[in-house]
Amino acid sequence: MNIETAIAANRFGLGARPGELERIDGRHVDWLKDQLGGPPAVPAAFSGLAHSPEIFADVQKVRAARRDARQSTDRPTPDIVKQYTAVVRRHYVDQSSARYVHAAATAYPFHERLVHFWTNHFAVSADKQPLTALAGAFENEAIRPHISGRFVDLLLAVEKHPAMIVYLDNQQSVGPNSRVGQRANARRSERSVGLNENLAREILELHTLGVDGGYSQDDVTRFAKVITGWSVGGGERRIFRQGKTGTFEFRDNIHEPGAQTVVGKNYSQEGVEQGEAVLRDLADHPATASHLATKLARHFVADDPPPDLVERIARVYLDS
Repeated sequence: MNIETAIAANRFGLGARPGELERIDGRHVDWLKDQLGGPPAVPAAFSGLAHSPEIFADVQKVRAARRDARQSTDRPTPDIVKQYTAVVRRHYVDQSSARYVHAAATAYPFHERLVHFWTNHFAVSADKQPLTALAGAFENEAIRPHISGRFVDLLLAVEKHPAMIVYLDNQQSVGPNSRVGQRANARRSERSVGLNENLAREILELHTLGVDGGYSQDDVTRFAKVITGWSVGGGERRIFRQGKTGTFEFRDNIHEPGAQTVVGKNYSQEGVEQGEAVLRDLADHPATASHLATKLARHFVADDPPPDLVERIARVYLDS
């Protein structure tokens, strides 16, 4: 058994299962290529798990019970923290248990390794509520279906997923010249609404171009305006209530109108198409290719990867 067999099983898989080294030996390159086909779209371990809309609905039921209890004088306030914790814990345990069961049993460890890589690249914090309950659904709904496809499709799925939007508070981002923004400014309401740059900055700095990718603070602000209106259906505030609970919802009434210039290119599209156009161009940008190539090489090869390897990966990415 040669050294490449052990490298394949450990660096590109999750460690060898019984008999796996023998299956890999002498055909490690073909073994890796076979892995890219991946498991079925919904592996058995994940069947029956709750999806984001159901999780959001469960969380909202607990919050609604708290509001009802506060308005009632004939019954005691329920232990809302205990109820909320039970709901969140159930979804977290179900999702995380399925992840580890599948990782231990899968015949496609390289595919699973890629799932883990991209989930880390597009990280959301399970410490922020209700992300504890949603993190597993985010991986299963936005990451897994696109592992063997194009990065741009993965990018669009991730940035439109309710978990990413809520994690970076983009559902609260209101264009200053949007209909809602103009009304709020006219009333000078104490309940402030305004632009939130969290998601725009994360996309440019971590998800695509990289911290040295050549964008400016002005690009962050303009991109944040482009993706105002990228929200989640069924919000608790009146202006965020439209749409199906726990699904992507574009809200035209909070979207900043007009063309925007992002990373040197003008975007005159209207509505959700404007943000999609920016994401497609970011996915094709040479800085994104270099950023992704460096991270992949570090993950699979070495902390300080050979520059020629990074360049080769970036070139293949752009060519394909």
